[in-house]
Amino acid sequence: MTISATSQGLRMGVATSTSRPAVPFDGQVIYMTDVDQTAVWDGSQWTVLAPIAGGRNKIINGDFKVWQRGTSYTVVPNNYGAADRYVYWHNGSTAGTNTVSRQTFTPGAAPVAGYESEFFQRITTTTLGTGQTVIDCWQRIEDARTFAGQSVTVSFWAKTSGTFNFSAQLGQRFGSGGSGNVDTIIISSAASSGSWTRYSGTATLPSISGKTVGSSSYLQMIIRFSSPTNGATFDIWGVQVEAGSVATPFEVEDYGTTLAKCQRYYYRLTPGGTLRLLAFGAARATTVADVAQPFPVEMRIAPTALEQSGTANEYEVARYGVGTFPCSAVPVIAQANTQSAVIIATVASGLASGLPVALRTSATYGATAYLGWSAELL
Repeated sequence: MTISATSQGLRMGVATSTSRPAVPFDGQVIYMTDVDQTAVWDGSQWTVLAPIAGGRNKIINGDFKVWQRGTSYTVVPNNYGAADRYVYWHNGSTAGTNTVSRQTFTPGAAPVAGYESEFFQRITTTTLGTGQTVIDCWQRIEDARTFAGQSVTVSFWAKTSGTFNFSAQLGQRFGSGGSGNVDTIIISSAASSGSWTRYSGTATLPSISGKTVGSSSYLQMIIRFSSPTNGATFDIWGVQVEAGSVATPFEVEDYGTTLAKCQRYYYRLTPGGTLRLLAFGAARATTVADVAQPFPVEMRIAPTALEQSGTANEYEVARYGVGTFPCSAVPVIAQANTQSAVIIATVASGLASGLPVALRTSATYGATAYLGWSAELL
């Protein structure tokens, strides 16, 4: 079958020219937006291949649809924040201010036809720190064995407030007790602009023969913007890491699938509403209650700490038929496995040993108070 290029994608029929039609990204593969297939140019015509298989993209939340931690974040280097599964870093003094924020696409303004994504990510260098020369966006892909010894392609769409150089690399991190880091440059340097453009690069990752893979190993994807200036913005969408030497069409998932993948690494419960319910349990003394929280998906490892939104007065313990009692300390984790956690809630008085209770957010903070559990790769 032969096909011809159109502004909407590819159209079935006879090729209109013997010259190679323009493609929307590097390589010999083009996307057919209406049938989710690829076609390969052999020098005279496009040949339609089989439909593209799912599960190619090892990046989770590549279209930035999930933001459990909130929609804005002031970067603390080498920490998770804002968009799920992403880590941020900058060099130089931490006195500067770099922020991450969720931005909404104007309907019809997605980077490429056929993708009506809702959100993209913006990194803003509000105030350049002393000695700061780069701002990074990372994602840690579980297991350093991923793509070892294989050709791998990194691709993403980006636009910036001015012309800035950026690069991309993959780093094999062999975990606790494992071998030393190995970095592979994917894109050595490219210039970004004020319009959405898809960038891609390909390299072969080193073999792990002779390496020791320790616990919590990962493959780290790094997108680095160089020489930021005060007020500079760096927008990113459609991040993909896949096997092979070409950037195939960006793989889109429904929200529920992406959320479940994110919750394997991080789960935040912000109940809101009038009920404000966090977890059920029972009192073991007049001042202490143990409540249990099952996780929606099995986490990567058992979390060892409990994140809270702030102070003790954001939480209360309800003893049904008797009343509610404000917490005198922030809840803490008692024990956890990959499927659930037990939380200790402490009050000044009013509970009865062995009787059921519920941990809730207080009426004042019901819309913002939360509990969070992390099993992220560190």
